[in-house]
Amino acid sequence: MQLLKFLVVDDASFIRDMVKKQLRDAFPGSQISDAPSAPRAQAMLKAQRFDLILCDWEMPEMSGEEFLRWLRAHPDHADVPFIMVSSRGERDFVVKAVQAGVSDYLGKPFKPEMLVAKVSKVLRKAGKDLTPPTRASGTTQGIAGASIAVLTGQAAVATPAAEAQPARAARPAARATARGQAQLNFAGFSAQCVIKDISLQMLSGMIKREQQLPAILEPVVISVVQNDGDAVARLNGYVHAIQAAENRIDASVLKLVIRFVDDDPAKLEHLSRYIEKL
Repeated sequence: MQLLKFLVVDDASFIRDMVKKQLRDAFPGSQISDAPSAPRAQAMLKAQRFDLILCDWEMPEMSGEEFLRWLRAHPDHADVPFIMVSSRGERDFVVKAVQAGVSDYLGKPFKPEMLVAKVSKVLRKAGKDLTPPTRASGTTQGIAGASIAVLTGQAAVATPAAEAQPARAARPAARATARGQAQLNFAGFSAQCVIKDISLQMLSGMIKREQQLPAILEPVVISVVQNDGDAVARLNGYVHAIQAAENRIDASVLKLVIRFVDDDPAKLEHLSRYIEKL
């Protein structure tokens, strides 16, 4: 396999490190650079050319869409493959990315095999000589791994039975006071969370035990929800701690702590206003 040069752009260092590790495991010997912002990535592109750029959508200073449009308008980089890696998986966002010239779209959170499959497909389409990459075991699940055709409504996607059922809210412990609700989206499944405490850095809450359980350090996209059902903020994070809410092996409720990894002032402002109203 030829030497590949990747550029990972995301304002969250946790996400950058995770993506870099997954690329390093799947494409050993590759050169992997990262940037905390689109302007920094623009400066790096002046010094070298990359085989593939993986970029977040929601970033301060310049969004991933703006960076992509700049890239496609720049003669020296117009043909560089570009994968948008974002928690915004709604059809409207995917369509905007396609119109801006994206090569493919990967929704957060995702499993390693989802990332490897997208990257391999885009690189092969660009004419790169790849040996079969090392893939993590397991089956790709969830809308995050779907093709652009699926995400834009041009094809049907099969929904696993577990995902087809509406998420049920966790039952809070007796005498505990809830501070709101949050939708937790993991790679392949989701859960409703009763918020027990929340700050600009972390969230602690309770979820109902289901067949699939999150693991320590597993990435998660958190949508904090108001009483009227509208989302206040959508944040990226990871599971910092998880334990049974009761001292019994078959406990039906789990307590977990999630740490946020975003450094986007706009997201933090929305979250701050929500916290002030509690």
